[in-house]
Amino acid sequence: MRSNLPDVTPEAAPGPRHGVWTMAMSLALASAVSLGLSRFAYALLLPAMRLDLGWSYATAGAMNTVNAAGYLLGALLMPRLLSRWDARRVVLGAGALAAVLLAGHGVDVSAGATSGAASNGGALWLYVLRVLLGVASAASFVGGGVLASQLALQVSKPGLVLGLYYGGTGLGIVASALSLPPLLAHAASAWREAWWLLAVLALLATAGLSAGTAGWRVPPPPAGERVPAPWRRLGWGLAGYLMFGLGYIGYMTFNVTLLREQGLGSGVITGFYLLVGLGVVASSWLWAGLLQRHADGRPMAVLNGLLAVATALAVLVPGQTVLALLSGALFGSVFLSVVASTTALVRHNLPRAAWASGITAFTVIFAAGQIIGPVLVGLLADRLGGLASGLWLSTGLLALGSLLASRQRQLG
Repeated sequence: MRSNLPDVTPEAAPGPRHGVWTMAMSLALASAVSLGLSRFAYALLLPAMRLDLGWSYATAGAMNTVNAAGYLLGALLMPRLLSRWDARRVVLGAGALAAVLLAGHGVDVSAGATSGAASNGGALWLYVLRVLLGVASAASFVGGGVLASQLALQVSKPGLVLGLYYGGTGLGIVASALSLPPLLAHAASAWREAWWLLAVLALLATAGLSAGTAGWRVPPPPAGERVPAPWRRLGWGLAGYLMFGLGYIGYMTFNVTLLREQGLGSGVITGFYLLVGLGVVASSWLWAGLLQRHADGRPMAVLNGLLAVATALAVLVPGQTVLALLSGALFGSVFLSVVASTTALVRHNLPRAAWASGITAFTVIFAAGQIIGPVLVGLLADRLGGLASGLWLSTGLLALGSLLASRQRQLG
């Protein structure tokens, strides 16, 4: 598979208005919108939505499955988009579109319809919005990753720039954890207003990104062929990453619902989600050395293994506050570093001309896992009477991902 993602060009250098680290922190707002607000905040809203709309676990999981399908579509479209338009404009446009789509989640399209028609129409509306939001999220996240990768080449610690970018997801999670639970405490139907609040936060973050990167142009690359990545030689890493996509998304979709199912209170759940978000922010410093030292699959193997432990802690002894909080802190401090480990693997082993193709390969396999994971966990939970069974499956998939990634060798 060939990719036309842009390589670094002299024109892509930051303009004189801002320093590199100011721009790096501003770029973190792109991942805050694309993942923190657009994807992971759904877990906080899901219990209220299930109660108000009468969803099964399978329906709840399917909402994130179609979102992941949209993400895959967006990732596949990004090479074409970035071959035609300035990368910064693509990211800003995607952030603004995400804000509009988030607001649409709170629109009641069932008013005046009969009960059955209202339920079907409302679900269909949300399915469509989740797909489109996935496309916008991919454009924002992948485009922001391209910008961060280019910015990283201008500093002595490139891993820190990339870590700051991926860690921005934690800012979105923290903002959601602080703002949504007080609103949802009033009534189950307040989930509509919660989506509008997320839209406002996404719009503010996009405005901050625009201001913090003003004067930076990343024009389309000159026409020409890019070097394809050796997919087969990266096969064990790709297989481990597929298991990560399958396993982690079940946890991030249903974690809040699981804690409510276990009888834990709103204060514990808010604290849990805060720890997840703060862990994501801290992860760029925690694992930078591991990613820099090893050019094989060991970083991904270690991180997948830790995620398996974190997921098991959530279901090992139901209703235990300490274990729940420990699970959230560990999971948050690890899971986006698995994404960073694929970037590190590509950067260590492939020539720069093949980086874009390599990153695209991992993005596609990751998106495929996210499509299957939520509905698989939801179906298992429906059939076996609870989320614990579904999350034990996630634990097993992550453990398998660790084993597979450990087989990936450094390319000679």
